[in-house]
Amino acid sequence: MTRINLLPWRERQRKELQRQFASIAGGAVVLMIAVIFYVHLHMSSLIEAQNLRNDFLNKEIALVDAKITEIKTLEDEKQNLLTRMDVIQQLQTRRPEIVHLFDEFVRNVPEGVYLTEITQNGTSIKITGVAQSNATVSSFMRSLDESEWLSDPKLEVIEANVKERIRTSTFTLHVHQTVPVADAADEGV
Repeated sequence: MTRINLLPWRERQRKELQRQFASIAGGAVVLMIAVIFYVHLHMSSLIEAQNLRNDFLNKEIALVDAKITEIKTLEDEKQNLLTRMDVIQQLQTRRPEIVHLFDEFVRNVPEGVYLTEITQNGTSIKITGVAQSNATVSSFMRSLDESEWLSDPKLEVIEANVKERIRTSTFTLHVHQTVPVADAADEGV
């Protein structure tokens, strides 16, 4: 019987298996490094793309904020212009009222009454003057109350003065300016 020594063959077989294991392990390590490197590059490119999108969005948001600020400024200017237009419109519609007001004073001031000051604040009018007697002041107030353009006369003060044996009364009264209904309808048309 022949004897075969299998130890060198087994030794070679073991070395071959170790070499195969080492090459498979090395290949796995290389493959794993390649996969990790690819994932790292892919994630870096995704992060870079997202950062570019974020930068773009931030620039667009800044542009929109600037436009919103401009729109608010324009709305404020528009409101100021509308307010000015309303004031101008009111002045335009009230322009003939002063003519009617002075016309009413001319028509309603009785003889013996002299007006020294007329002050208007909105629709309230303060009239200061001198009259020959209290009766003429009373007549003046009645004629103002009957006027279409003036209403609600109220006497604030009346003082009797005597100068060189001539008796006069200094008075201050308040009256409200009104717009007759017919004239208000004409202005609205």
